[in-house]
Amino acid sequence: MSSVGGAPTVVVHADEDTTAREAADRLLGALAAAQAARGSASVVLTGGGIGIGMLREVAASARRDEVDWGGVEVFWGDERFVPAGDAERNDAQAREALLDALPLDPARVHPMPAADAPEDAGGGDPDLAADVYAKTLSAAATRLGGAAAAIPAFDVLLAGCGPEGHVLSVFPDSPAVHAGGAGVVAVRDCPKPPPTRVTLTLPAARHAREVWLVAAGEGKAEALARAHGGASEVDVPLAGLRGTERTLWLLDEAAAARL
Repeated sequence: MSSVGGAPTVVVHADEDTTAREAADRLLGALAAAQAARGSASVVLTGGGIGIGMLREVAASARRDEVDWGGVEVFWGDERFVPAGDAERNDAQAREALLDALPLDPARVHPMPAADAPEDAGGGDPDLAADVYAKTLSAAATRLGGAAAAIPAFDVLLAGCGPEGHVLSVFPDSPAVHAGGAGVVAVRDCPKPPPTRVTLTLPAARHAREVWLVAAGEGKAEALARAHGGASEVDVPLAGLRGTERTLWLLDEAAAARL
């Protein structure tokens, strides 16, 4: 199922495991193609069950070495503001699932600041952490190409969604969804624990060339249907998530059931 004008192309797979495996294969192809076209590649990672499952599928793929991992820039779309190494952190889960097994250049891996980082590295205060990560993105934009807002033109931004339609850590009718600029913001009193987070705004995410929403399960079906049907991003933030070149929804049959 596909549409034009920035609306998503929807690809439906039988189940969650197949969705994760096919998304991993697509990601390997996209990163290799970006490197062939521009000499480098960049990806924004997500967390969640299927997001981390997809990374495990990348680790297990026979195609894994088609990508020059030393030339891949790795970012995160959002993060739980907890100490480094905490199992709640998206970057800790990603390292366990995939990153620790890859020959990445550590200088090209850009986790969001942890709560216990030194103050000059964004620790202790989520607003400071957001400012530090915004500077990280600005520096990366110089290397990767970006808009005037100094957000890189990411090759692929990966995202999951919640049953109420949140993406990244941007929740319905929250301060983050009302943030107008392309940047990074702190999230407090998040309705899903842990309550304090750091996230890209939707305008920042929209600088990605391709945005892929990867989702599974009937609990996501209503929010996906509302977003696909034209809901406001204030009410259903995933409705505001799109890429400059392509928006791709990779779903299992249960998640796609109401489309």
